[in-house]
Amino acid sequence: MDENKLREHICMLAKSMFDRGLTGGSTGNISARTDDGGFLVSPTGTSFGRLDPARLSRFDSGGKLTGGDAPTKEMPLHTAFYDTRSSAGAVVHLHSCHSVALSMMPDADPDNFLPPLTPYSIMKLGRVKLLPFFLPGDPAMGEAVRGLAGKRSAVMLANHGPVVAGKDIEAACNAVEELEDTARLAMMLRGMKANMLSHTDVRNVINKFDVEWDD
Repeated sequence: MDENKLREHICMLAKSMFDRGLTGGSTGNISARTDDGGFLVSPTGTSFGRLDPARLSRFDSGGKLTGGDAPTKEMPLHTAFYDTRSSAGAVVHLHSCHSVALSMMPDADPDNFLPPLTPYSIMKLGRVKLLPFFLPGDPAMGEAVRGLAGKRSAVMLANHGPVVAGKDIEAACNAVEELEDTARLAMMLRGMKANMLSHTDVRNVINKFDVEWDD
């Protein structure tokens, strides 16, 4: 995608998520690869609802800041996904309410954060790793992602928010929204005997849709 169009697309998708309450205030950050191997990132302290395409932080293929405002303090999360997943064309990090709530539950599964409620979270996210709490901006978050060796496209930062990588900006945004939707369902159904997908159902989804599933 032409870089000017990509800048506009990033800001449009970010505003859509902001307008629907998926992240508020100046929370969250978003990035996407450019055709030359660099990437564009939302600047530090900015709101998803008011991103300026011309002021997005611009990095070259060597990771050097070459234009725009100072980048988000969560850069280690973004670079960790780009460096460990060759398929990553975009990364989105939100402070979405229901996924954060689910991360605080004592029975949350660290290795498979989302319960098997619908096929769509499986198809779009694979297995989501729940990472422990880190201070905002702590480079250790990026190291934790690197420790997964590219085997997961999505992680949940406990008491903080989800981080999802996709093949492009549309895929990353669709996937992080699916994560929040599934978390909302999980919170709505807590205490109920919901009929979840069986192990066989999950394996059938994985096989039919060629899902990357880290066993």
